[in-house]
Amino acid sequence: MSTRPVPDPDQAPAAEAGPRDCSVSVRGTSHRTLSVAESVEWHLPEEEPTALVYNRRSFAVMLTSPADLEDFGLGFSLSERIITQESEMQELTVQRLEAGLSVQMTIPNGRAAQLLGRRRAIEGRSGCGICGIESLEALRQPLAPVTAPEVAPAAIARALGSLRDHQPMRARNFSVHGAAWSDRNGTIVLSREDVGRHSALDKLIGAMSRAGVDRTDGFVVLSSRCGFELVQKAAAVGIGLLASVSAPTTMALSMARQAGMSLAVSAQGSAVVVLE
Repeated sequence: MSTRPVPDPDQAPAAEAGPRDCSVSVRGTSHRTLSVAESVEWHLPEEEPTALVYNRRSFAVMLTSPADLEDFGLGFSLSERIITQESEMQELTVQRLEAGLSVQMTIPNGRAAQLLGRRRAIEGRSGCGICGIESLEALRQPLAPVTAPEVAPAAIARALGSLRDHQPMRARNFSVHGAAWSDRNGTIVLSREDVGRHSALDKLIGAMSRAGVDRTDGFVVLSSRCGFELVQKAAAVGIGLLASVSAPTTMALSMARQAGMSLAVSAQGSAVVVLE
């Protein structure tokens, strides 16, 4: 697979283990009290329309943070089961267009032909996990079985507690999601961020694939609520444990049970609840 990043001479290359901060500085007025106002600097996350194009055919347009888009394209392709292994991604390039960004991907013709029947009809907003799905049955795709790794609750708590240390964009703007990969000891080794929680996970999955991470030997940590669509994406690539800062939905737990996946959630203080 060949890749080419968006050319941006003003940005230094980011460390591969962590996400690139793409915040924009703006001025605002802080009203600490009704009678006192002061000018302040504030940081907002960038968000741009990003087209996902396979073999010159547009499949979906998502709103994403314009960073780590090579990871996003690969991770989305794997988590949506467009391809099943990185070697099927024959070429991946990122282009800046007048209207936004385009992730141009070349995959085997047989895989591309299968996309014609599931092409997403509308844009995917940054908070959207099921945009363009046309039937309820499409939401209930059978999940591939996964094996939940044996991880001590203390290790899960350690990873959850250190997640913010691996979110440089959140540290500046307080308004993006993070997804990170932790080893079984609770040490975070890879992380990605995005305005959308689904895109943050897709970026992480892509980064893990490019780094050759063994997806059975650790777990994913999420800064968001664990929804069913995140369970679907994780199961599609063989991840067996998701730990999140907020409780999952009942549908997410049901799907996780179906796949054999474990879900853990941060509780009061440093406690962790592993759901059964």
